Amino acid sequence: MSGVWVFKSNGVIRLVENPQAESSGRRKVLVYLATGEVISSYSSLEQILKSLGWERYYGGDCDLLQFHKRSSIDLISLPRDFTRFNSVYMYDIVIKNPNSFHVRDM
Repeated sequence: MSGVWVFKSNGVIRLVENPQAESSGRRKVLVYLATGEVISSYSSLEQILKSLGWERYYGGDCDLLQFHKRSSIDLISLPRDFTRFNSVYMYDIVIKNPNSFHVRDM
């Protein structure tokens, strides 16, 4: 994985794989590799995650949708509002499901 590490004033860092694309406003999309489907809603994402063994986790934070696998300690946390679903959340899903998802530029 190559790119540029961006450090924010609050101590958070993130990897920007293609800084020119991000600064030009290119949008990223999450793609389910088995079908080539671009994830456009939480309902379609939830169906796919369930087929991969993920279950909804009903924790205390009502601002998040969360999924966990019984076979691991991993937890996927997503903003309840799909319009706030961005590349940070997409890459989290890819890391926890490396053979099932990919992030692409739109």
